[in-house]
Amino acid sequence: MDRDVIICRCQEVTYGDILDAIADGATTVEGVKKRTRAGMGLCQGKTCQRLVQKIIAEQTGQNPADVKPATFRVPVRPIRMGIMEAETNE
Repeated sequence: MDRDVIICRCQEVTYGDILDAIADGATTVEGVKKRTRAGMGLCQGKTCQRLVQKIIAEQTGQNPADVKPATFRVPVRPIRMGIMEAETNE
């Protein structure tokens, strides 16, 4: 695959960027995410996470199922947007 192929469209992370992150020691999706921002865009990795996982597996000789996915953090407590708006207008 050409190094200029975009893997993460949201953050415009290329295949070459991911290879460089793996060469730098990333062996998990989270490691690649921290080094390249792949998976930090609008889709939050829904488009690219499996591709990144597959690339890591190919480059490190791991089974794709064994490559740890990125972690996701949900809000502690959901709130209505109107509450935030009311506080900023005060």
